[in-house]
Amino acid sequence: MAALRSLLAALVVTLAIGLSVGGARAVQPDEVLDDPALEARARELSTHLRCLVCQNQSIDDSNAELARDLRVLVRERLVAGDTNGEVIDFVVSRYGEFVLLKPRMNLQNLALWATPVVVIVAGGVFLVTRRRRKAGPGDRLSAEEEARLGKILEETNRPG
Repeated sequence: MAALRSLLAALVVTLAIGLSVGGARAVQPDEVLDDPALEARARELSTHLRCLVCQNQSIDDSNAELARDLRVLVRERLVAGDTNGEVIDFVVSRYGEFVLLKPRMNLQNLALWATPVVVIVAGGVFLVTRRRRKAGPGDRLSAEEEARLGKILEETNRPG
């Protein structure tokens, strides 16, 4: 009975630790802005920016030093009076579009996603038109060319 109780206690502790870690944010108390409206905007923006160290975590979830620097940068820009769009544009101009967890739809990204489709379609069109091509009058040998080819083949097949 004591073994069962210790097993249950260990399970409860493990579950509690797992739940508390999963919901934790990396934002440190010294990063939090005094203005709740600006802090809410900062948190919203932070969920859309990628930690360049962790790559698949937002800067709001990451404990990396670069993520902390980005969180501080976002808050500084908001305090300076930037709009959400201006903050995102500033961060993208410094770190590139990879910093966005959800890339923007622009000509570069469209070309990136459309190129494989265009290549597959072009290859399919090439194959279909190549198979449908039939021998035309210029594709056959004339009687004179066939006779000449026959002579060449006879000469190469003779022994000796």
